[in-house]
Amino acid sequence: MTLPNPAQQWLEHLELNRRYSPHTLSAYRRDLDQLVTLANGKPLDTLVNGNIRQFLAKLHGQGLGPRSLARSLASWRGFYKWWAPQCGLSVNPAADVRAPKAARGLPKALSVDQTQALLDAPVLLAKTDPVSLRDRAIFELFYSSGLRLSELTGLDLQYTQTKEHTSAGWINLADHEVHVLGKGGKRRSVPIGGKAIEALEVWLSIRPQLAPPKATTPDAMALFIGTRGRRISPRVVQGQLTKLALQAGLPTHVHPHVLRHSFASHVLQSAQDLRAVQEMLGHANISTTQLYTKLDFQHLAKAYDSAHPRAGRKS
Repeated sequence: MTLPNPAQQWLEHLELNRRYSPHTLSAYRRDLDQLVTLANGKPLDTLVNGNIRQFLAKLHGQGLGPRSLARSLASWRGFYKWWAPQCGLSVNPAADVRAPKAARGLPKALSVDQTQALLDAPVLLAKTDPVSLRDRAIFELFYSSGLRLSELTGLDLQYTQTKEHTSAGWINLADHEVHVLGKGGKRRSVPIGGKAIEALEVWLSIRPQLAPPKATTPDAMALFIGTRGRRISPRVVQGQLTKLALQAGLPTHVHPHVLRHSFASHVLQSAQDLRAVQEMLGHANISTTQLYTKLDFQHLAKAYDSAHPRAGRKS
């Protein structure tokens, strides 16, 4: 189908000025083709909010799922946001239309046995080179404290505040705690378990072998560094964990967030202290914690009632 000139011009704008990928441009073209087909000859500059809602309802009736509908709506909204000022439209007809919410899938978590097999893998424990000792400390800390990947790679050896660098997170081995700045600028402190403490102490004793004599403050203070002495990148951590999981023979793909899910699931199933897990993960509400831990809401509500002194619910 040949798109109307405005739609063609928008795609050209995205390609030349926004540098969108061919894959993204192809998806947007399909969505605009879809919009023109649904309009059935009606000029695009005459469509109103009600038309967009009808189109979504029709697509839903044809079997499109929430994610596909949301993507189409996002394409239409982006097009009209760019074109409305040019063609004299006072409002974007797709601006306040919402697609059906997609069900949030349960996160994957390792079983306790799988986690033990990963962290106690002979291929990890047998090596004493700096990279292997660093990786062991990283994975132990992940599972011990349930950090996000960005939080872990942002950790410093200690709190530092200079003109060049201010710590977002740091460890305190004396108090067995890690301090991080999470989503929404919310700071929290999380305990570090004994196995992680041991692994961190070994890593810190050998860290100077990877640290260059002269480094910028952000790299010099980084808890975890790469072979060139720079702060370790999230991509390196992901790659190392994937490699270890394969070597350990785990039957599932393991990425850093899996260790965070596993931490939450195992602690909550064991201690049934919802509030503590919620605080350690840095979640703003209980429903998010419930999603991470893969437990049903009734169980979580019961744990909340018993754990929170001000829940105020009667049994």
